[in-house]
Amino acid sequence: MQQQISYQTESGKGVLYLVPTPIGNLEDMTFRAVRMLKEADVIAAEDTRQTRKLCSHFDIHTPLTRYDEHTKDKVGAHLIDQIKEGKTLALVSDAGMPAISDPGQEIVKLAISEEIPVIVLPGANAALTALVASGLSTNQFHYYGFLSRQKKTRSQELEQLSAINASLIFYESPHRIKETLAAIYEVLGNRKMSIGRELTKKFEEYQRGTVEEALTWVEVGTIKGEFVLVVEGTTEEKQVEKWWSELTINQHVDHYISLGMASKEAIKQVATEREVPKREIYQTYHIE
Repeated sequence: MQQQISYQTESGKGVLYLVPTPIGNLEDMTFRAVRMLKEADVIAAEDTRQTRKLCSHFDIHTPLTRYDEHTKDKVGAHLIDQIKEGKTLALVSDAGMPAISDPGQEIVKLAISEEIPVIVLPGANAALTALVASGLSTNQFHYYGFLSRQKKTRSQELEQLSAINASLIFYESPHRIKETLAAIYEVLGNRKMSIGRELTKKFEEYQRGTVEEALTWVEVGTIKGEFVLVVEGTTEEKQVEKWWSELTINQHVDHYISLGMASKEAIKQVATEREVPKREIYQTYHIE
């Protein structure tokens, strides 16, 4: 195991800070987040224009550099070199928590591979905000992010998610929400769900009900801004048993890992579905 003691770094060694930024309301910026952005040697931002506005508002003058999906390979290595030289890097996303549906996850992997401390500040996150406000179960949840734009692939993704008995969280744009709701209804059925729009902003709105009711609302509602969809997990145990019954334990675990789960969470999910001790799944998966 690689150990990180976050606040006892070696002398001269840099640090990577992940700094959440507001998802719509500037008052959600924490004192600590402002301080770290001021103290950092450089801020890596997905959209430097957007981040420059934030920095201007909070009187932050730290140099900015662009780090996004198009520049991550070249810029990422350069930023890691700077941290190894002793500099402090603050990574921000367009809004919310860096590395969630965001290229920041790549530089986190690079930093860990170089044994660079990665320190995450708590802060705004649209997925968790929408989940807590949904009224659906928060005991277990599965964050998926954006479904595919391709109809066939999107249906396949939903089919794979259909057996999960945890609340499902999706992000969606105003241009595709009708198609996505229709696909959810077709594959997952008329489950309970919640739609969060423009979270934390002036026109924040929630729609709570069923997928069928959401399809009616989307024809007459305000389809602007960014959406978070929270959909009830399956309640049909026979459906859960049916889809994995012919899989080996390893195939079962790998299925959930392919959906984006960490191996630890995938093993826990498989143990729950097979109604066996988690230890048994862990030993089988790591020994075979």
